[in-house]
Amino acid sequence: MTTASPTEPQPALLRYQPTALDTVPEVDELLRRLGLGAFVPDGLTAFGGRNDNWAGTTTSGERVFVKSVARAADGSSPELDRSLAYEALAARLPADSPLRSPAHLGVHREAALGAYRLLSGARSGSEVALDGDFDEELCRAAGRAVATLHGLDPADAGLELDRGEAPLPPLGWLEAFPWAALHDRSMAQIAAWKLVQDDAEVVAALGLLRERERAAVPTPAHCDLRFDQFILHGGALHLCDWEEFRIADPARDVGAFIGEWLFQATYSVFAPTGERGAEPEPEPAPGFELTHEEIVARGSASLRRHVPYVEAFWQGYLDCRAPDAGLAERAVGFAGWHMYDRLIATAQAHAVLSPVARAAAGIGRVLLLNPSAAVATLRLDTPSGSSR
Repeated sequence: MTTASPTEPQPALLRYQPTALDTVPEVDELLRRLGLGAFVPDGLTAFGGRNDNWAGTTTSGERVFVKSVARAADGSSPELDRSLAYEALAARLPADSPLRSPAHLGVHREAALGAYRLLSGARSGSEVALDGDFDEELCRAAGRAVATLHGLDPADAGLELDRGEAPLPPLGWLEAFPWAALHDRSMAQIAAWKLVQDDAEVVAALGLLRERERAAVPTPAHCDLRFDQFILHGGALHLCDWEEFRIADPARDVGAFIGEWLFQATYSVFAPTGERGAEPEPEPAPGFELTHEEIVARGSASLRRHVPYVEAFWQGYLDCRAPDAGLAERAVGFAGWHMYDRLIATAQAHAVLSPVARAAAGIGRVLLLNPSAAVATLRLDTPSGSSR
């Protein structure tokens, strides 16, 4: 499950107090091994996310970001292995590649730590989107980056990438919620899962999507694509967080990016964002109390504003890669799942589902049940180089 903000989409580069370094001595051990010195305590910070991380300046003056990832009971770290596989494959990209990532500096395998060049002054894609700055040009750049990723050939680098099935959507959870997971879920999250489990048509559609995924031609894929996995630095987009990188259906990444914009469109129906082109709306009453007619009208207007971003992403994708015949339709299905995934994640700190969550579920349901009908609506049938 994604680790989104518990209340609403927010910048992913919010600063937090990092875990004390004296409890994780391997961090400075790694930095010294790399010849960077140790972290200077003053100014040391951390960013949001499910993993411990540290960002700051070392005694050698280098700006560095160190991140921990999960370890298995046997001490191995599949997440670290997948991240390293990406770095090995990306090392073959030319300097002017549309796919960029922060420079990888090294790892501490025993502690499952990775060190990266810190992009000072960078903004997360979530922040850029909320501020209204994730424009069509950046969406095209994102499309080119994702298409470049999908076009990589691990055989050229002699790499064997993880081919394990991506964990989401968890089909087993559609039949019964694991008892062991209950204590980590809010009442609103349990209610969100119930929305899925009680909808036989959605459950069947997710099963069909998995079947279509298994029949698709797989490629290298990010498999955890969200706005906050993009970083804007010096006018260029960088894609990061490769713990779920594997061979998978490329429609997963395309659908996730589409789903991010549709979730943004849904959220803006109920609360103002900084997006450009939005008409000023009266503030909704406490509790997002809008009439059905107001929701429909705002929703239609919001969708019209956001579809051009989806189209720009798709055009950028087509500029760099020819998709298989069914990719667009499968991507719509994965966008539908993404809406459910996001609403489950944002319900983390709530006792009841918000109107935003229920609206997202409704849109996700429509996309899952009839993905072919949404291909044209989202302009995924537009040939590269054309415009509407």
